[in-house]
Amino acid sequence: MTASRTSPSTPDTRPGLRERKKIKTRLEIRRATFRLVAEQGWDATTVEQIAAAAEVSPSTVIRYFPVKEDIVLADEYDPVMEDALRTRPAGEPLFESVRAVVTAAMRRSLDEAPEEVLLRTRLMLEVPAVRARMVENVNVTSRMLCRVIAERTGRDAGELEVRIFATGLLAAVLETTLYWAERGQRDDLVELIDRMLRTFEGGVGRIDVRVHGG
Repeated sequence: MTASRTSPSTPDTRPGLRERKKIKTRLEIRRATFRLVAEQGWDATTVEQIAAAAEVSPSTVIRYFPVKEDIVLADEYDPVMEDALRTRPAGEPLFESVRAVVTAAMRRSLDEAPEEVLLRTRLMLEVPAVRARMVENVNVTSRMLCRVIAERTGRDAGELEVRIFATGLLAAVLETTLYWAERGQRDDLVELIDRMLRTFEGGVGRIDVRVHGG
């Protein structure tokens, strides 16, 4: 997914000092990368330049992000989305839960980091390596979604229907963001996501993912 935010910390869940330092370092690297790419382009931006701008060593950049594409794509949203899906009302139809979480995530990322969203989607459109890495990330997110679907429906996470629902939905989200980028990012992305979800619900989204015996 495209967001890169975590839930506000509470006194009981606040990360320790070491973890907070890691989070700060990751954010500094990402901010430096977005700034450099916006100024000089993707190909001209090197790991060494990113390290210098973030005031860390190149080896630190590589330790946090093994490949350059991960810097603009990797985020911490999957666990947050997983928790959000699990906290939706138990009797709510699965697709309605997914709709609420996906649209809320997109709206939040656009509100909190619009320039990052704009640049990330443009890179996905223009740089094949970024787009390919994004597809790999989608595969990871789809496994998470399969787990949640299995918990809510009583089905196995590896069932074909469950996997089709999860991977199809996330591929549709990716395709919608690419469509938005192709059109110069002029449209309202949240409205496009909602339009995609209505289309998906009328097709693949109608796959029976009800609880067994329901």
